[in-house]
Amino acid sequence: MIDNALWLFAMCLVLGSGVGLLAGLLGIGGGLVVVPALVWLLPRAGIGSELVMHIALATSLASIVLTSGSSARNHIRLGNVDFSIVKTLAPGVIIGGLGGSVIAELVPTALLPRIFAVIVLLLALQMLASMRFTSMRPLPGPMATVCSGGVIGVVSSLAGIGGGSLTVPYLSLHGVEMRRAIGSASLSGALIAVAGMLGFITTGLGDETLPPMSIGYVYLPALLGIVMTSMITTRYGAALVSRLPTMTLKKIFAVFLLFISLEMFLG
Repeated sequence: MIDNALWLFAMCLVLGSGVGLLAGLLGIGGGLVVVPALVWLLPRAGIGSELVMHIALATSLASIVLTSGSSARNHIRLGNVDFSIVKTLAPGVIIGGLGGSVIAELVPTALLPRIFAVIVLLLALQMLASMRFTSMRPLPGPMATVCSGGVIGVVSSLAGIGGGSLTVPYLSLHGVEMRRAIGSASLSGALIAVAGMLGFITTGLGDETLPPMSIGYVYLPALLGIVMTSMITTRYGAALVSRLPTMTLKKIFAVFLLFISLEMFLG
C-alpha cells in the first residue's frame, strides 16, 4: 500500500503541473482534468472500484480549494476579479456546493462518471454557441443570481469541479468580459470547493473501507501531489489570460471541455 501511495503521489505531481496551468488560463479549479485522471490512476494504486469515483470527486474538490485560491490571487493582482459579482454568487454557490456532495453520496457509483460526462458536454456546447454572438444582457437581479449560484454549486460539487466551467459561460452569456469572467470564476470556484470538500469529508467519515491516509473521501497522497505543483503553475496560466484574445480563450475552453467529455464517455 505504501508503494502504491508513493507511485500515485509521483503521478499527481505531474498531473498538478497541468492542472495549475489550466486553472490560471481558463478560470477552472482543475477538476475537469483531476477527476478523469484520478478515475484512471486510483484503481492502479489499489483503490477499490466502489470507492474510486467518490475519492476522485472529493480529492479533486480539496485540490481546487488551493488551486482556485492561488489562481484567484493571481487574477486579483491582475485586476481580473469583479468582487460585486462574486459577492452576489457566493451564498448560492456555497449552499449548492454542500448540497452536491450530499447528492453524490446518494447517487449510484456507476452513474457518477456518466453524469460528469453529460455535464461537461453540455458546457462545451454552451460555450461554442456563445461564440456566435456577443450577449449584452445584464446579470439578473440578486435573488436570481443567488439561485443561479446554487445550481452552479450543486452541479459543480456533484461533478467534482470548481465551477469555473459553469460560471465562465454563465457570466460570458450575460455580457461579462471574458477576462473578468475567468478571474471571478476562480474566486467563486474556491468557495464551491471548500463547501463541497467539507461535505465529502463529512459523508466519508467512519467508512472503514477507505484507504489509509484518507480524511473522509479525500485521499492525501493524491491531494498533496496535485497541489504541490499546481500552485506553482497557476501564475503562468493567469499571465497568459492577459495576452490572449477573448475568442481564442473561448475556443480553447470549448475544445478542452469536448475532449474531457469524450474521454469520460469512452472510459
